[in-house]
Amino acid sequence: MLAIAGFATIIVLLAVIMTKKLSTMCTLIAIPAITCIVIGDGGSMSKYMLDGIKIVAPTGAMFIFAVLFFTIMGDTGVFERIVQAILSVVGTDPVKICIGTLFITMITHLDGSGASTFLITVPAMLPIFEKLHMDKRVLATTVALGAGVMNIVPWGGPTIRAAAALEIPVTELFSPMVIPQIVGIICCIAVVAGLGLKEKRKLGDMSCKLELMSDALTNKTNDLQRPKLFWFNLILIIATIGALVASILPPVGCFAIALVIMLAVNYPDVQMQGKLIDKHAKAALMMASVLFAAGIFAGIMKGTGMLNAMAVGLASAMPETMASHFAVIVGVISMPASLLFDPDSFYFAVLPVLATAASDVGLAGVDLGRAAICGQMTLGFPVSPLTPATFLLVGLAGVDFGEHQKHTFLWAWLVSLVILAAAVVIGIIPL
Repeated sequence: MLAIAGFATIIVLLAVIMTKKLSTMCTLIAIPAITCIVIGDGGSMSKYMLDGIKIVAPTGAMFIFAVLFFTIMGDTGVFERIVQAILSVVGTDPVKICIGTLFITMITHLDGSGASTFLITVPAMLPIFEKLHMDKRVLATTVALGAGVMNIVPWGGPTIRAAAALEIPVTELFSPMVIPQIVGIICCIAVVAGLGLKEKRKLGDMSCKLELMSDALTNKTNDLQRPKLFWFNLILIIATIGALVASILPPVGCFAIALVIMLAVNYPDVQMQGKLIDKHAKAALMMASVLFAAGIFAGIMKGTGMLNAMAVGLASAMPETMASHFAVIVGVISMPASLLFDPDSFYFAVLPVLATAASDVGLAGVDLGRAAICGQMTLGFPVSPLTPATFLLVGLAGVDFGEHQKHTFLWAWLVSLVILAAAVVIGIIPL
């Protein structure tokens, strides 16, 4: 009975989220709450909700401070300076242009926002691609790979969702994935270099000289930029990420302290600090609200026993020959699964069930979490029709969505599989 109720809850949850009948936050609260009442356990629902919120609270707080830190840091102009430095050396060589585009994308995606990444990178590089008559699909693919491989970072949406859904610290999930992520970045460099070389052969010798316009870099001077504090801000970013990976402080502590230092040094005026926080708070709070709603969903599913009942059912149905390889199987299908599940549906509804089922055959939930972030809405999000940012990418690049998928899908899947293979080789995902 509980297993049936649980599967029905998840099916309805997925259907409502994917058809956009309700917002993700409302769906994650309403659907399990109704199920809890229907199965006769409504009297304990408030306890289940609070238990779930307590689990995701540290992750939600970290996300708020991380988004504020990176978005306000962007106002200082530090990222624009880095973009200019990269563009100053790429010249008119298609190979260098593609590699430069990749690095610009990875830098601008530090805030974990696909929309802002595409809004900065594509307009900056599109005039260069058009001037040299390079294939704009290559631009879209390069930006997609850069954003996808960087979306594995611990403050990125998929990793945060996976940690929250599995009820584990985000650093425990991510820290061992640093080496596989670096391998994935190297793979991305190789892929985009190959794409650039293909363009170079197609275009032949380009003798034209390209003037890098400041407008293309979105580097317009404004009162918020702090060029004299560039090195301080860059060191602060590096130190913050280093402290996070090394677990010197809890994740929320790393970003909270970094945010305070950044604001105090760059914008000592209290009123200006308030304006900047107000400016960027909406995006942070919207995602945090979804995380807390996910905590409520997980709390009800776990507290009522539905999650465990579903896991037992899945474990009993799983062929014994596949059980020990379950994590790798999840890793292999994680990137294509982005075409079927949006991040909320997969990480909050599907992954907990898979992880609990896998635990019955000796696999840890964190194994499945690491396998999932190899591709599910990391490398997969810039080709998924379920993410609005994908359409922003193809719209800005002037590329047909279907053509973008055909040009990018296999490359993104390849990088995802390389990351998975690296994780298997170093032993953080069991084969």
